[in-house]
Amino acid sequence: MNEEDVKNILGLQLPTDPRWVDLAGLSMEAILTDHAYCEQKAATSCISLIQRYADKEKLVTELAPIVTEEWGHFRLVLAELQKRGLHLGKQRKDIYVNKLLEFQRKGGSVEDRFLDQLLTMALIEARSCERFKRLSEGLDDAYLRKFYRRFMESEAGHYTLFIDLAETYIDKEKVRTRWAAWLEYEAGVMQSTELRGDRIH
Repeated sequence: MNEEDVKNILGLQLPTDPRWVDLAGLSMEAILTDHAYCEQKAATSCISLIQRYADKEKLVTELAPIVTEEWGHFRLVLAELQKRGLHLGKQRKDIYVNKLLEFQRKGGSVEDRFLDQLLTMALIEARSCERFKRLSEGLDDAYLRKFYRRFMESEAGHYTLFIDLAETYIDKEKVRTRWAAWLEYEAGVMQSTELRGDRIH
């Protein structure tokens, strides 16, 4: 996936540094551990949205199976760790996600906060998709390349779902304007964050 594809397909303004895959390949236990927790947090975040916005029928209906899917992904990654004789390490602070949370609007209207929550999820899924594609193309381990290809395809669908949900409940022009601001902010986060091979993000 080149820089043009990253922008056209996922909207991301900045592709991952190609060196990241090489670093990740050297620390697969750490990468798989971090990946497992990413899937776990994705499931719990969807549960939180369902609980908070239970009155939004489409959101509840669309996110309910995502909870099951993300938890299934957690179990798949956990099984992969165990199969390789590796261990699920401790959850680490996710600097990337924490920086995204700083951009969320804390005040303002309920709609504004709701929009930012959905767009944060969309952005995390888009970046995860891009990272999984990097792994599916760049790892030396052929089995893991296929393993991450499956995750890449899944995350692409999740990214578009959160955008669609935002446009279901909020004016599309407002969504697109705020999404552009999120993409610009995320590019800055990527530029300022240390390149590490033991993290998915």
